[in-house]
Amino acid sequence: ITIKTLLESEANQETLDEKTNRVDILAETTDGELVLIEVQNNPQHDYFHRMLYGASKLVTEYLGKGQEYGEIKKVYSINIVYFNLGMGDDYIYSYRGEFVGANLGDILQPTKTQEFKFHINKVADIFPEYYLLKVNNFKELAKTSLDEWIYFLKNSDIKTEFSAKGIEEAKEALRVTNLSEQERAAYERYLKNKRDEASILSTQEFETRWQVEQAEIRGMKKGIQQGKQEGIQQGKKEEKIAIARSCREQGLDVETIMKITQLSREEIESL
Repeated sequence: ITIKTLLESEANQETLDEKTNRVDILAETTDGELVLIEVQNNPQHDYFHRMLYGASKLVTEYLGKGQEYGEIKKVYSINIVYFNLGMGDDYIYSYRGEFVGANLGDILQPTKTQEFKFHINKVADIFPEYYLLKVNNFKELAKTSLDEWIYFLKNSDIKTEFSAKGIEEAKEALRVTNLSEQERAAYERYLKNKRDEASILSTQEFETRWQVEQAEIRGMKKGIQQGKQEGIQQGKKEEKIAIARSCREQGLDVETIMKITQLSREEIESL
């Protein structure tokens, strides 16, 4: 899943009268499906309507002019609310629309052609799916990975035994959020230094790999000119040794140099 849009407010609306799609997070799966995640803290009686509006607006926004209806993207609407929406005691609700026969009660199914063309198993796969997390209804006992996340959403806390996917990253983010202003500034400087170090090392490795490739080309030319296979191998070896020596002077560790030049540890340490 890739986050496409992250908004903190409704400041993106072009006019005061425009009903914008108040997206907190808009993400996209590797299959091109859209995931709309919204968080609502304050009571809103027409929130169900807002859910419908948000998903519908997303459907139209991602269908280009001239595109066929069959190219409409699947939308998942995930809504995290901190107020009592509707009448129900559960904390996880889902809505998946089905066409049900009025007389026979059967579920309308797609044809085999439709299944193949649109990559679906049932008609409901085309329509938006809605998920509603009523955080305040959660009873604190986390039995599943999703429960661990809802516990975090409700309490702004992560227990040491939690193991849901991504929960460690959330724990780190929570730790940083709780830092003082001075501590956070120091943490940001630390991250910047680590990024700078990684960038420098990546640049050195790239340049050195390029030198190795050029060395191999020169070695082959040298061998061909001599008319001997030994010349090819010797030319490559000499260039690799020269590059390894340069890497050591730049401070690269032995393992990195081994990976770049394909020389043995003994050969590198003897330089």
